[in-house]
Amino acid sequence: MKNVVKAAAILATTAVAAPAAAEMELSLYVGTQSVDGSTGSGYLPGGAPISRSVDWEGKPFDSPIYYGGRAMWWLDNDIGFGIEGTHTKAYASQADMAAIGVSRLELSDGHNIITANVMKRWPGVFKATPKFTPYVGAGVGVAIPHVDIQVLGSGVRTFGYETTGPAVRAIAGLKYDLTENWALFGEYQAVWSDNDITIDPAFGQLPGKLNTELLTHAVNIGVSYSF
Repeated sequence: MKNVVKAAAILATTAVAAPAAAEMELSLYVGTQSVDGSTGSGYLPGGAPISRSVDWEGKPFDSPIYYGGRAMWWLDNDIGFGIEGTHTKAYASQADMAAIGVSRLELSDGHNIITANVMKRWPGVFKATPKFTPYVGAGVGVAIPHVDIQVLGSGVRTFGYETTGPAVRAIAGLKYDLTENWALFGEYQAVWSDNDITIDPAFGQLPGKLNTELLTHAVNIGVSYSF
């Protein structure tokens, strides 16, 4: 984890220290997002062990919906540096919650991902359709989910934001220029995160822990403004 955080710091420092950008681009997007199943391990407050393969749902269209945004500073060589934040979600299935011993297990006010990105674009590569620009990118950062867990038989509900671990993002997309400043884009994103979640205890108990790696997939559509 230290190496991932260090890499994120280097990317962010490079973005700030880079020569004056030829262009700044602000982007907002929505889309559809899914979450792969993963193994959850750890223990509940009081010591009951957790070891379960969990089926997660993304529910991207339930409120609050899936969305994201980024700011990129593009240099003259069409390499960009920037920051991106995405509001994804993950809900455990009813069967998995019952097997673990909880009545709620969700990251539903966001399994929020913040990364420092490096991107590359190829304007004009399609000679017949020069308004289309393909791009790829990657980023490293942190997961900051809003954790909502209710242990069966407990009056204590874990409900709040936690910084749970490192995250890595991969992007591939295509932008279409509407005007000199405005553009539409579509893209695919995959985001991996390693989450070490603390479960609040009842009085006299030690906190619980849940560790799981999440891999999300998203297809985004969005609008960007460059200046």
